[in-house]
Amino acid sequence: GGSSPPQTTIMSLESKQIATIRTLAADVVQRANSGHPGAPMGMAAMAHVLWGDVMKYSPKNPDWMGKDRFVLSNGHSCALQYLMMHLVGYDSVSMEDLKKFRKCRSRTPGHPERHATKGIEVSTGPLGQGISNAVGMAIAESHMAATYNKPGFKVFDNYTYVLCGDGCLQEGVASEACSLAGHLGLGKLVVLYDDNNITIDGNTSLSFTEDVGKRFEAYGWQVLEVKDANYNTEAIKAAIVLAQQETNKPTIIKCKTVIGFGSKKEGTHGVHGAPLGDEDVAQVKERFGFDSKERFFVPGEVLSAYRKKADEGKKMVADYDKMIAGYTAKYPKEAAEIKRRFAHELPADWEKVLPSYKPGDKAVATRSLSGVALNALAAIMPELIGGSADLTPSNKTALKCSGDYQHNTPEGRYLRFGVREHGMGAIGNGLHAYGGIVPFTATFLTFIEYMFPAVRLAALSGHKHIFIMTHDSLGIGEDGPTHQPIEQVNMVRATPNVLMFRPADGNETSGAYKVAMEQKDTPSVLALSRQNLPQLAGTSIDGVSKGAYVIVEEKNPDAVLIATGSEVSTCVEAAKLMDGKFTIVSMPCAKLFDEQPIEYRRKVLPFKTPVIAVEMAAASGWYKYAHHALVMKTFGVSGKGSDCMEYFGFTPKGVAASVKKWLDTTGKAVKEHGFALAAQFDEPTKRDLHYVDYI
Repeated sequence: GGSSPPQTTIMSLESKQIATIRTLAADVVQRANSGHPGAPMGMAAMAHVLWGDVMKYSPKNPDWMGKDRFVLSNGHSCALQYLMMHLVGYDSVSMEDLKKFRKCRSRTPGHPERHATKGIEVSTGPLGQGISNAVGMAIAESHMAATYNKPGFKVFDNYTYVLCGDGCLQEGVASEACSLAGHLGLGKLVVLYDDNNITIDGNTSLSFTEDVGKRFEAYGWQVLEVKDANYNTEAIKAAIVLAQQETNKPTIIKCKTVIGFGSKKEGTHGVHGAPLGDEDVAQVKERFGFDSKERFFVPGEVLSAYRKKADEGKKMVADYDKMIAGYTAKYPKEAAEIKRRFAHELPADWEKVLPSYKPGDKAVATRSLSGVALNALAAIMPELIGGSADLTPSNKTALKCSGDYQHNTPEGRYLRFGVREHGMGAIGNGLHAYGGIVPFTATFLTFIEYMFPAVRLAALSGHKHIFIMTHDSLGIGEDGPTHQPIEQVNMVRATPNVLMFRPADGNETSGAYKVAMEQKDTPSVLALSRQNLPQLAGTSIDGVSKGAYVIVEEKNPDAVLIATGSEVSTCVEAAKLMDGKFTIVSMPCAKLFDEQPIEYRRKVLPFKTPVIAVEMAAASGWYKYAHHALVMKTFGVSGKGSDCMEYFGFTPKGVAASVKKWLDTTGKAVKEHGFALAAQFDEPTKRDLHYVDYI
């Protein structure tokens, strides 16, 4: 095909299908009076080839394990994904849903959301995240295939297809992930790049003039090109076939398109992020031979052709199920394990492997205790797969039960991410999105900021992803304020649907892993110490599930000291230096404490008792739980860890002096008047990923 529709009075069925995608995209965005019509219109032929011909999927079985995975990385063009899902027969996107595009509480939100629309694999929109998720999904497929496939039984045998635009390839996260994908030789990853030379500001000549092909060749990818992807479906299909045949490299196909193809403003940034306008929409329809007055029109033969995909999908699933039955008969143990993993179930009695500790046991850094707990779980949970951003010796994340995942050892469960925190986080989300995998990723807590968009999307999407963040405070010492986290703990606590753990010792570290593994759709962040910490009396694995609990109890105490992580043992020692009685509360996870009944919270934080919080982090949030907070108000300092903590007053002696000074002044008024705390009155919070009441 050329670059314009066939100039005959009778359009071919394929031309009519592509024209329908373009006119429907224009209608969907126009009705919403908001959105991005240009990319869907430009990518119509690519979408037609993928959904109409290439991809293996079943609209009536969107959770089918054997399907090809699809990622719309340029998530702003989601009108395209929604309308394709409708055309091929997904129950989750009706014509009414298309008409509600971008409306509050609709199943067709402004960017794809994994939990909102059945059949969406990953939440995209923040550019670069989707293509990076796809790298994780491709890693997952090759690992699961290497682990479970047997002669004659290809249980895992799918491709991961991506549509992306210029914006995705400009974002640093994509560079990180695609570099790793090339190193790993992910032959079943196929990216179709909508090469239309337009971004929001205008032509890519303003800011993006690199040779993308040469860049990806340098990464180790196969680079192909389709010079006219507006209509030349044969060339698009031929390129995909070449991509499938290259088993040792991922492939990117540069598809030259015209953004907003068919609009009067085609080829300009004017069609990127705004509706075309009624007049232009009518013109588009006339240009493609449709009635200019009809809205949301799908010719009968077009719908009929696409709906055949649902029947084809049912047959694929039936054939696959038959194969799985044979596999189950021959390999019952492996089949049962796959079923358990994809049902998000844990092995029987799994929590019994978590180590417990008693007072007097050796003082150990919680990062090391984390390594012990992680390895105990990994030995019985093959779904635990992950790695570190080139900090394995520091993060203590090496798996003793498994070797590295590399191109020639895809059965390995330990990933060497290199110094690529952001890519690592997004790849981890992709591992979880594939199914059957619980990812863990690790770096220093300060550098969670390098990967925070991926942490946020894990929370928004419901990815059970364990972020292992070591070197959690001033206690890291000589690396200084560039590496000493201050605000990061509160940033994570403020994010919905993330559990932020800061364990005080071995029992609490095991407890944090226990709660993290029990989650269905909540990610967890573990903030762990570099310095050794004592095993405390009163801590427990089960106590962590309450969020905060009493570890040293006094009747009618002069004050309650509430702390997290390494500061808990500091408070225990500080209390011994002061006259009076002090109850000590450990709060390993504030969010879990907020979820407890009011009665329990009042028991932990009793009325008319001054409460003082101690944490080597920023104060934000503490005044919900405490009348006074000994916290960091500046950045840290370089020096020996113990010297840094002494300088800022976070030693038993320093804490005791600060507590006494406050109790002798402001604390007297609190004791006398009994000022209440929000934590004593707030209704229990609820973590609910499905908080939207969809219409």
